This record gives sequence, C-alpha cells and structure tokens, in this order.
Amino acid sequence: MGGFNKSLGGGFILVGFSDWPELELIFFIHILIFYSITLFGNTAIIALSRMDRQLHTPMYFFLSHLSFLDLCFTTSTVPQLLINLHGLDRTISYGGCVAQLFIFLALGSTESVLLVVMAFDRYAAVCRPLHYTTIMHPLLCQALAIVSWIGGFLNSLIQTGLMMAMPLCGHRLNHFFCEMPVFLKLACEDTGGTEAKMFVARVVIVAVPAMLILGSYAQIARAVLKVKSVAARRKAAGTCGSHLLVVSLFYGAATYTYLQPKDSYSESKGKFVALFYTIVTPMLNPLIYTLRNKDVKGALWKVLGRATATG
Repeated sequence: MGGFNKSLGGGFILVGFSDWPELELIFFIHILIFYSITLFGNTAIIALSRMDRQLHTPMYFFLSHLSFLDLCFTTSTVPQLLINLHGLDRTISYGGCVAQLFIFLALGSTESVLLVVMAFDRYAAVCRPLHYTTIMHPLLCQALAIVSWIGGFLNSLIQTGLMMAMPLCGHRLNHFFCEMPVFLKLACEDTGGTEAKMFVARVVIVAVPAMLILGSYAQIARAVLKVKSVAARRKAAGTCGSHLLVVSLFYGAATYTYLQPKDSYSESKGKFVALFYTIVTPMLNPLIYTLRNKDVKGALWKVLGRATATG
C-alpha cells in the first residue's frame, strides 16, 4: 500500500473526452438527458414495486433492487463526468479516486450476482411453477438479496485492496472515472502475480455468474419447448425475455472491459464502452422491463389514474 500512496499522493487528472473538445458539449447534453431518464425510470420502478400489491412478488422484489443498484451505479460516475465535460475541474483526489473505484466495483459486482439470483427466480417460475411460491419464500428472497450485496462489496474490497498494493506511476488517467483497467496501465513494475489474483477475482464475479445464467436459461428453454400451449410459451418467453436482454447488455460490456488482457485493452475504446454500461444500460433497464411487461404497465396506469382522479 505504501507504494501506491507514495506514487499517487497528489491525486489524478481525468482526461475524459478532452481529446475531442468539439464533442464535449454534445456529450454533456446527451448524458444529462440520459441520466435524468435513468433517475426517473429506476425511481418509478422502485415506487411502483412498493405501491402496487400485484407487484409484491419475488420478481419485482429483485427488480426493485436492480433499479436501486442502477441508480447508485450511474450516480457513482455521471456527476463527475458532467463536471469534467463542462471543463470546471478535471482532477480527482487520491481518496476520491479510491472511493469511486471501490463503490463502482462493489455496485457492478453486486449487480452481477443479483442477475444470477433473478435468473434462478425465472428458472423456478418456469421450470417449477407448482412449487414456485414455496421455493421463492420471502425469507429466501431477502437472504439472496443480502448475499448479492455482501458478495459484491466483498469482491470489490479484495480487488481494491490488491490495486492499492500496486506501485503506480503518473497522475494522468485516460478515462472519465477511476476504473480498474486504466489503473493497471499505470503499473510501474511487473505486477503479474497481483494481476493474476485480480483476474481470478474478475472471473469469479463475471464469468461464473454468466455461465450460471446460461445454464438456467438452457433449462428454461428446454422446459418451454415441452409446453404445447402457444399462449403459455409466449407468456414464458415474455417473462424471461426482458431479463435475458438486460443480462446480455451487462455481461457483454463487462466481458469486454474486465476479461481481456491488460496489453490488449484500448483506453479510447474503453471510454466509449464505459459510456454504454454506466449510462445507456441503466437507462434502458427500466424501459426494457416496462415496455415488455404488462404488470408494470398496468401498475403504472393505475397510479396515473389515481393521480388524475385526485387532481
């Protein structure tokens, strides 16, 4: 840890998108709009899940956790990015950078585990429908949510601790926030052993959950193909389609960023990929679940109807 502190005592300069100054105003406007939609959409999902009794089910319990995660996940980077794009301040302190790295990794890791839990919920709903309410007991749902949060923060604690033990040279981060692959590019010495440990931690939190989800959906697909009713097949596909789309967006970006060798990581491409999974994906998640889900749309119309009647 001493080498890390000694190297980085003065904090960092976040380069962001300063290499493309003509695009910064365009980025600022679009990101501000996307961030506003993200805040509204995910807050609406959480509120609807609590206000409508028909949404008091395991699926929407986990969905509200996902929405809360997305709110925190995007807020951990976007305000800093907007300040950076506005040109007010491109620096971040050592403590602020470490805190941002830890929080970002913790929330991303938690979401990775939570998506596995949601896949298990869909597996139980489709493959074990008669025992679904018994399997997905409220106490089990709460326990799975707690495990997701603890697992995510524990993984982040391990990776952040390993990162702080690495001697890094320089104060210039070619990114718009403090992200792990960019830190690895600043390593002063051969840190192969530490990087290997961090890669194992990333495989555990990214690749293993992805494989578990693929396994769950293989079982779901097998069960759906056995169903003779076309209506039942459509219902099952609708139940799982939204979650599968969210999973594809999340793990696609995470695999590109965290499971490729350090030498092949492109900082320029990485910034644009990071824009996608820190801003676009959290904005799309509530839209995906709302547009493809009759229950959520029904709850939304109920709330709007009550507000209109009250007004």
